[in-house]
Amino acid sequence: MAYRFLQRLFGSRRDDDLSSRALGAEAAAESELDLEDGLEPGVDEAVALEITDTLDLHTFPPRDVADLVREWLDLAYDEGFRELRIIHGKGKGVQRRIVRSILERDPRVVSFGDPGDSSSWGATRVLLE
Repeated sequence: MAYRFLQRLFGSRRDDDLSSRALGAEAAAESELDLEDGLEPGVDEAVALEITDTLDLHTFPPRDVADLVREWLDLAYDEGFRELRIIHGKGKGVQRRIVRSILERDPRVVSFGDPGDSSSWGATRVLLE
């Protein structure tokens, strides 16, 4: 159901170069089980992540940021967090713009802005309803 993006990012993957034919019937059957279990093909198992009030985007490429932030907001909200911190870094401001664009459109977001601490504009503080 939900959180497939996080599963895709953090699930352990098989080598993409190997086909199920090369792996044999056992691997093909295992791949079929992945589909039945709701996992993406090639994901061995879901990885449990601890959801906290802080998301550090430094290790993620900008192309993944939008989906990641949306899903993390859902999880953080469901966990009861109402004050969040998203660390996007200073750089050229690409990730900062992506993050704030998502926050502007999310109806649960009461306010967001610079955190007012030493991270200055390298992070965004978010208040949820």
